[in-house]
Amino acid sequence: MSFDTPADDTSASHEDRPSKSQRKREMQALQDLGEKIIALSEAERARLPLSDDMRFAVEETGRIRSHEGRRRHMQYVGKLMRREDTEAIQAAFEAFEQEKLRRDHAFHRLEKWRERLIDEGDEALEAFIAEFPDVDRQTLRQLIRNAKSERKRGKPPANARKLFRLIRDTAGL
Repeated sequence: MSFDTPADDTSASHEDRPSKSQRKREMQALQDLGEKIIALSEAERARLPLSDDMRFAVEETGRIRSHEGRRRHMQYVGKLMRREDTEAIQAAFEAFEQEKLRRDHAFHRLEKWRERLIDEGDEALEAFIAEFPDVDRQTLRQLIRNAKSERKRGKPPANARKLFRLIRDTAGL
């Protein structure tokens, strides 16, 4: 009599299935992804490839006030996430992150322009005008002059902010 055959079949099927802990981690990851979706603005959520059921559940979350009710609802969101295309959703989140990085980089570039214009004077001004010929030169010169004056007197940087806005608008961001 051989007892090895049935035991081997059972152990093989157990190895194929994820452990209970692994399933819990996966469910928690889906629930966390649901939380990230809920935290997005409506405009960003509209860009995600979500089913109608998922969109409704996300909208419903805002109406739930009870802590326990919200916890249960988040479990429901995690359950709905199992049917969603999580790879496409993750790709959309990565696209959001890339857009944010590009925007941040552009703003840093504009801040450098502002600092150059205030610190370096006419040389930086000519370089800026060469790169952005449509700029209102008179307003630009006045804001630079006022920002330098503010800085020397230790005043709040109101004109430096106005200068940044002018640079930003001129650059089209």
